[in-house]
Amino acid sequence: MIETERLILKPLHHDQLLKYIKDDHSLEEEFGLLYTRKNISPELQEALQQSTLPEVVDQDRNYCYKTLWMVISKKENRIVGDISFIGEPDQRGEVEIGYGTYETFRGKGYMTEAIRRIVEWAKEQPEVQAIFASTTKENIASYSILEKNNFVHVGEVDEMLSWRLQVK
Repeated sequence: MIETERLILKPLHHDQLLKYIKDDHSLEEEFGLLYTRKNISPELQEALQQSTLPEVVDQDRNYCYKTLWMVISKKENRIVGDISFIGEPDQRGEVEIGYGTYETFRGKGYMTEAIRRIVEWAKEQPEVQAIFASTTKENIASYSILEKNNFVHVGEVDEMLSWRLQVK
């Protein structure tokens, strides 16, 4: 678990991921949080079940690169979004992140703050040299978060923009 002034970022263990996917209030109950409807997309649900859950079961690996991190607002006492690494750093020390803010909590700077803190955490990991992210061209809010955190636009393919941050 890592924190900012306003947020807690908590990586989920296997059983907690199962509760997240169920979206039946049990995850919030476990942490003493108010319920937040997550509206998990079918794509995210499939990725969590097919890729994330099997990877998080392996206790010999660093699950922080494999799981979903909840972004919790201390003031609201709710989950306001989530962040994930797309696997462990590769041979060059490069790792990709994905993130999302739940609609009700957008525009409050939560994800900008959360990305800033997860970048700080990644800098502390000896194996991480750079962080990548992708956004759609039309998602100005998403790529503004990256720009505010010093990510540099490094390319585009079709409707997707690629971003990179050198951390070491």
